[in-house]
Amino acid sequence: MRIITLTTDFGTRDGYPGIMKGVILGICPQAQIVDITHEISPQQVLEGALTLARSAPYYPPNTVHIAVVDPGVGTERRPLAARLGQQYYVFPDNGLISAVLMKVEEKHQPIQIVHLNRPQYWLPNVSNVFHGRDIFAPVGAHLANGTPLSDLGTSISDPYRLELPTVEPIPNGWRGAIIHIDHFGNVATNLQAEHVQGWGTLEVRLVGQVYRVPLTRTFGENEPGKLVALIDSSGYLALCVVNGNAAARINTRLGDSIEIICKPK
Repeated sequence: MRIITLTTDFGTRDGYPGIMKGVILGICPQAQIVDITHEISPQQVLEGALTLARSAPYYPPNTVHIAVVDPGVGTERRPLAARLGQQYYVFPDNGLISAVLMKVEEKHQPIQIVHLNRPQYWLPNVSNVFHGRDIFAPVGAHLANGTPLSDLGTSISDPYRLELPTVEPIPNGWRGAIIHIDHFGNVATNLQAEHVQGWGTLEVRLVGQVYRVPLTRTFGENEPGKLVALIDSSGYLALCVVNGNAAARINTRLGDSIEIICKPK
């Protein structure tokens, strides 16, 4: 049984993910379909790219990941599919695969990318506004059925890449960016444990405000309502309010710049 995952900005109210699942099952009835998320903010390709890169490594080899955050649907942007490392991806050529591709390149894993230009693997009638249903879902199902990637399109080497947030050194600390805000309002940065190893209190400069925040191991070590910093489950430095919502408290959003000045214990 081949696993197929779905990552979209479709939400669940209108049935779009369910339609994609119907297309997949019509071509590959034995597929095991997993929803990573359908709650990517509308048209936010960077958010989708980072979510996919955070989630995909936990799936088995040969998983097929279909990702659709596609504000350019129906334009000249290319539909693509790829084998990156040990997994397959089907996606629009708008940078949605940038973070996964970067990680695979860092590990020197195999990369094969094709332009999906063979309509015999699509639905017969292709809408200008729903390539998730008409191109990406059927192609993902054909991959799950064992169709070779090379049969689906022409090989390319120039996928569009987003400019991903980077970490820069500053005097006594680091400058990074907000890369994720979860359901609880926890605010993840692109700084990692190595950037604050051995430090105690952090001076956080964000959205014109300055906060002094303790670096802690867990939520439970602090009283409810306290703003803290910790290393989250993905290994990133996050700002959190114990039993509360940090994003609302500090009024931040995805992409905001953040500076961390580290104070020794």
